[in-house]
Amino acid sequence: MSLREEARAWLEESLSGEFAGARGLGGPGREHEAYELRRAWERHLGAHGWTCLGWPRRYGGRAASIGDQVAFHEEYARAGAPARLGLIGEGLIGPTILDFGTAEQKDRFLPPIQRGDELWCQGYSEPEAGSDLAGVRTRARLEGGEWVITGQKVWTSLAQWADWCFALCRTEEGSQRHRGLSYLLVPMRQPGVEVRPIVQLTGTSEFNEVFFDGARTAAGNILGAPGDGWRVAMATLGYERGVSTLGQQIGFRRELAEVIAAARRTGAIDDPVLRDRLVRSWLELEIMRLNALRVLRPDPGPEASITKLYWSEWHRRLGELAQAVQGRAGLVAGDDGTLGELQRLYLFSRADTIYAGSSEIQRTVIAERTLGLPR
Repeated sequence: MSLREEARAWLEESLSGEFAGARGLGGPGREHEAYELRRAWERHLGAHGWTCLGWPRRYGGRAASIGDQVAFHEEYARAGAPARLGLIGEGLIGPTILDFGTAEQKDRFLPPIQRGDELWCQGYSEPEAGSDLAGVRTRARLEGGEWVITGQKVWTSLAQWADWCFALCRTEEGSQRHRGLSYLLVPMRQPGVEVRPIVQLTGTSEFNEVFFDGARTAAGNILGAPGDGWRVAMATLGYERGVSTLGQQIGFRRELAEVIAAARRTGAIDDPVLRDRLVRSWLELEIMRLNALRVLRPDPGPEASITKLYWSEWHRRLGELAQAVQGRAGLVAGDDGTLGELQRLYLFSRADTIYAGSSEIQRTVIAERTLGLPR
């Protein structure tokens, strides 16, 4: 039996029993849904070996090929399985620890991620340094065998539930831009860490402000050498464009199908201009998959920015198209104030071209690091 077949059978069985109610829960604008059930699902995945597939077996992975990892993410999306709470740990900090961590750090941090026991968030963006990551001002200093951290992070996804945060901090006094930054692993549940949820256009909160006021972490909780944080942070961003994007596109395909169905219900599909936009959206989604496969590799390089730029711009246009096919009905919430799926798609997709590196930053990365153009 192939891994794809094994995954399909396991998902069907698991999502028909105890976790039947978890199907379709979570995701952009809906991360508040059934948190406890989805946390239990994370542990269920881990216990049955369906997290961290590409990791070495020593740390609970399957040493799976990229092809098998893609197959799993596609089957996961097709099954309508709940949005992952552990994706930041598995997809971002885990691979970074594998690359840059000491043996002790790997033994300490990787197994709880694989088991679904510890959740992570990403402490990059700041109020004065959104996509300009080199402008971070959060500071950390060594004091009595610990890093003491002071500063603020913003747009921190899932911070309200995270056990740990990987934070880029300025650790060399007087340093500027890319120099003097360090990559720290910080426990979230301690005095000196305050999380304030941000209410989004969707009315829900999955982004947060995080305030560090004398928060502490052990001196050994640093990836790479002090001052080498920029290099480590760039590696993490590369992993953000990894194999899970292929599964993400299954979700996009489902959303496009809903938009087309809405166009048929409202009669908008008879409008030649809207029909042309629907066809273009379908063609561009096919191109997205082919391009993602073309650039996929174990150690994503700067060309992975092409994938982020493409899907985020496409998804935002899909949100606009969703509103267009609904007509006036798309402008009105339900009687109880709730949003429809297509309304939520439109509102949340406005953020796609900003988070995880804005489109402007992605274009700069592509120009300078992929095409070799001058600054």
